[in-house]
Amino acid sequence: MKPGGTLERSPESAALSQKTQALLNNINGVLVGQQRAAHLAVVTLLAGGHLIIEDVPGVGKTLLAKSLAQSISGQFKRIQCTPDLLPSDVSGVSVFEQREGQFRFMPGPIFTNILLTDEINRATPRTQSSLLEAMEERQVTTDGTTRKLPDLFFVMATQNPIEQQGTFPLPEAQLDRFTVALSLGYPSAAEEADILSKTLKEDTFTATPVLSVDDVLAARVNARKVFVHEAIVHYIIEIANATRQHPSVVLGVSPRGSQLLLRAAQACAFVGGRNFVTPDDIKQLAPYVLGHRILPKVKAKRISHEDIINNILAALPAPG
Repeated sequence: MKPGGTLERSPESAALSQKTQALLNNINGVLVGQQRAAHLAVVTLLAGGHLIIEDVPGVGKTLLAKSLAQSISGQFKRIQCTPDLLPSDVSGVSVFEQREGQFRFMPGPIFTNILLTDEINRATPRTQSSLLEAMEERQVTTDGTTRKLPDLFFVMATQNPIEQQGTFPLPEAQLDRFTVALSLGYPSAAEEADILSKTLKEDTFTATPVLSVDDVLAARVNARKVFVHEAIVHYIIEIANATRQHPSVVLGVSPRGSQLLLRAAQACAFVGGRNFVTPDDIKQLAPYVLGHRILPKVKAKRISHEDIINNILAALPAPG
């Protein structure tokens, strides 16, 4: 690729990129003032990862998940996590059929295309861990039998950071399975007025399908073909190394974090209609992809994870 130039794009790739833009516009037509969150959700979907949203109740976490699911003509299921939720409630259970004289497996809600796990930190660690294999390997093992999940399997989890009683903080291994972590925040006064205006109308918070499951899978394949210059790869490595050497950090970003940042940057470029990654893609995504993968020192916990990543980005020279 020449400096400032673009790479050749196939007609299929260009058409799929336009469809992902339609997906993004469709979600933004339902949510008000959450363009950043909608963009990150679509990027995570195309990167083949999973998304976790941590914020107070009532700011649109569930609506974001629903509008994304409604925009894709696939299966959508929801799990309301509670302390008494069992792993079998998620993965499924074998039931004995008296007529047939044998056990028959009843699939749980995890066998779907888009899964919303609401208030995931209210589930016990045992139930939380039942998601690990599914999120990483795209399969579920029950009663010694391994069953494959759908090719399109996307987990969106939410958690409430305010209420701590009766909750179980996600361990680092579980958080590491999520490609992107973000919070939505409160809307501005103008955005809240728009929300109230939409509330007075019928079906304004419902999205219509604009993509098929096959479209999403094809877009994922094309997103992974996005060109990444060697300088961008070294930039990601420098950022990861800086987190491991940062004076306020006990545990830095693992190689998995670097891999997921690379994949997310490819998806970001694809959604933006480009088939090459820029340093701005890395800067835009790094706080959300890497922030939840670092462990700050106790004295530095007043500094948010995202602030630490932003400080590192500010100190490192980006590729030209």
